[in-house]
Amino acid sequence: MKTINKKIATILTTTAIFSFTLTGCASHSATSNKQTTANKQITVSYTLKEGKKTLDFKKIKLPKKNPKVMNGLQKGWKVKQTKGFITSIDGKSQNPKKKIYWTYTINGKWAKKGAAEQNVKNNDKVKFTLDKVKN
Repeated sequence: MKTINKKIATILTTTAIFSFTLTGCASHSATSNKQTTANKQITVSYTLKEGKKTLDFKKIKLPKKNPKVMNGLQKGWKVKQTKGFITSIDGKSQNPKKKIYWTYTINGKWAKKGAAEQNVKNNDKVKFTLDKVKN
């Protein structure tokens, strides 16, 4: 009887140790995957304005590898373009007859490239404004 009790105790102890070991590995693996995903992304702030009025603001997560202004814009809103130029964002359209167009800045500076070509970095602030363009 003592031999059977020792065997049962050994089996239970082994099972408990094995279970704790697996649980520890699973938690570490899940945490590791979250950290890996976070390390592969950047966060960019997007603001949409019409004149001086702010229409919307979102923080968009983008892949760290080759992130473009346009990717974040399309991730956050419905975008229409013609010949590489943004013509509408979230239903707000430009009006060429009135010289009202979408323009954008990054960190307060006018962009030198189109939104599809312009890279962004972590914590950049992109502002799209629909307003009359002055000559």
